[in-house]
Amino acid sequence: MPLRPLRFAALAFLVLAFLVLADRASARRPMIPEDLWAMERAGSPALSPDGRQVVFTVTRYSMEENKGDSDLWLVPADGSAPPRRLTWNPDADNRPVWSPDGRRIAFLSKRGDAPPQLYVLSLEGGEAQPVTKLPVAVQGPKWFPDGKRIGFVASTWPDLNGDWTAVQKRLDERKADKVQGRISDTRLLRFWSDYRTDGRFHHIFSADLSTGEVKDLTPGLARTLDFLSPESAWDLAPEGDEIAYSANSTEPPYRTLNFDVFVQKAGAEPRNVTTANPAADLTPRYSPDGRWLVYRRARRPEVDAEFLRLARYDRRGGEVRGLAEEWDGSPDGAAFTPDGRTLIFSAQERGRIHLFSLDMEGSTVDGGAPKLLARGGTAGGAHASGTRIVFVRQSMLAPPDLFTLTLEEAAAGKEPRRLTSFNDGRLADLDLGTVGEATIEGTGGDPIRMHLVFPPGFDPERKYPLVHVFHGGPHAMSLDDFPFHWNGPLLAAQGYVVAMLDFHGSTGYGQAFADSVLGNHGEKPFEDVMKATDWLIAQGYVDETRMAAGGGSYGGYLAAWILGHTDRFATLITFAGVYDLMAQFASDTNYVRLNSYGAAPWTDPERIDLYSPSRFAGSFKTPTLILHGEKDYRVPVTQGINLHGVLQGKGVPSRIVIFPDEGHGEFKPQAAILWWKEIFSWLDRYLS
Repeated sequence: MPLRPLRFAALAFLVLAFLVLADRASARRPMIPEDLWAMERAGSPALSPDGRQVVFTVTRYSMEENKGDSDLWLVPADGSAPPRRLTWNPDADNRPVWSPDGRRIAFLSKRGDAPPQLYVLSLEGGEAQPVTKLPVAVQGPKWFPDGKRIGFVASTWPDLNGDWTAVQKRLDERKADKVQGRISDTRLLRFWSDYRTDGRFHHIFSADLSTGEVKDLTPGLARTLDFLSPESAWDLAPEGDEIAYSANSTEPPYRTLNFDVFVQKAGAEPRNVTTANPAADLTPRYSPDGRWLVYRRARRPEVDAEFLRLARYDRRGGEVRGLAEEWDGSPDGAAFTPDGRTLIFSAQERGRIHLFSLDMEGSTVDGGAPKLLARGGTAGGAHASGTRIVFVRQSMLAPPDLFTLTLEEAAAGKEPRRLTSFNDGRLADLDLGTVGEATIEGTGGDPIRMHLVFPPGFDPERKYPLVHVFHGGPHAMSLDDFPFHWNGPLLAAQGYVVAMLDFHGSTGYGQAFADSVLGNHGEKPFEDVMKATDWLIAQGYVDETRMAAGGGSYGGYLAAWILGHTDRFATLITFAGVYDLMAQFASDTNYVRLNSYGAAPWTDPERIDLYSPSRFAGSFKTPTLILHGEKDYRVPVTQGINLHGVLQGKGVPSRIVIFPDEGHGEFKPQAAILWWKEIFSWLDRYLS
């Protein structure tokens, strides 16, 4: 008898709790673009040498100032206390690295109009102190083991090296030039959003903390480091007397490229240790005990689909051996545990990025497969200290946050613990809809996977407009992440079912699947899209009279290919999209085009034209929205202008939006809001 009132009270409490939750859920609203850009993003985690603390960055965006800023934060690695802020910079502090004694943090700081410089912050108190004051940006800081110097990357002229007075003078002279002509007699003209015609190269420097002296460790170097991230192209040996870097080993006019790993002792000439491999060797990393140099290598030169594999160079005997060679994956972001016995890295797998570990002396040497540590979402940016790992994780329904896991916890099957929650309050107010996943039979019977995002309040008994979103590449995949462009929940918030298909050519499904579109970028992905569309219609919740498709870069190519091969879609969208394959030899990465398109313009132009969307302009009927950045050198803006001109000439409805200050995808906040506004307006016009 005494239990009945308690049971009734418990039941009443549950009913009340349900009503409160239901009321809160009904009060939640769909996301808008401003919500997306209000999200704070955690990144660049670094564990202290004792493994007890994590320094990381938090990036925020201001719509009014039309820019982002980032600051440094600190959190206990075990999650025992909330994060606390370390810096308050209205511009950007990033790339934090711990001093060997764990008492100071070096980082890059941009302040005002000056390029980012190197600063050091003492955890014992006080303001961050500048270490460098150079006329060029500083990148990729690394502490020397004695804690007295910090190495970094910066650009200079090989005839000037570390003479910063002369560098400043030459920069001023070039800025005062009224013509600003870009002149080149090599194949390296421009990359991403910049011209590469001023003759500068990235060198590796050291800065003495007591004297402020900056010394060029690679004087005279005239080789290109990694194009997009030169800071990731180098490392410092644990003894502090040698550096390793990946640089192009071919000579001007650079008809081909081949990145090799060079090692260089202080005061000595560089030595190429990967001459035996004709393909790229990238991102060298020393093991903590100094025995090995681990790097990523390709097997086939200038093949965009090529997976990168891990290899290790034995510094004692010079032997090179592959790691996990039989594993059909492509590692990224490798980091050692302090004992040097385990390598931690991320890799793509079926629409997600997971964390893996590899035993440096176990069965994975030469063959075998690495161990799965933690599943994504999207997991990356891993850093290890002791057996503890800290990394960034995100998903379609969750912006990036920091998570932690130990190797022992991973072996016991435990889930990672979250260390940050900067956006929980914002997310509590939003209804992001629901996500799902499906696998269908694609071209040739191959299984094809896709992410699905359903709008808030989705009712499977109703009919919804469909929006296909195609990823770029094509050697990439539709990730379970939270991006600024093509954000699935934000599109679904407009009342659409969103499908993100990993068609043939996508990565994360093995080398053969990625290779399957070489020489023919159009046919198999197109058939996969048609089969996926048929499957979605068959589920009963898609209105086949209200369907759209689009994507960016290669995704724009696929939209343009569809434009000439079917009129089943009510409208198409191409962002930074490829339209004319022959014209893509104006791309900054025209090296890979020969293998990607199956021929060169000087050997078989008809072969290239065979799979160019421009060849099928006679069949264009579908209204198309075109968006493009004018500083896009990966897919030049003329690709979008060309397509727009053809559509207008034919009388097919089209609209082009050109962003004068933007490149191949990295938009400032206000430009991104316009990007979304144009997409929503266009889709509403044809799908409402």
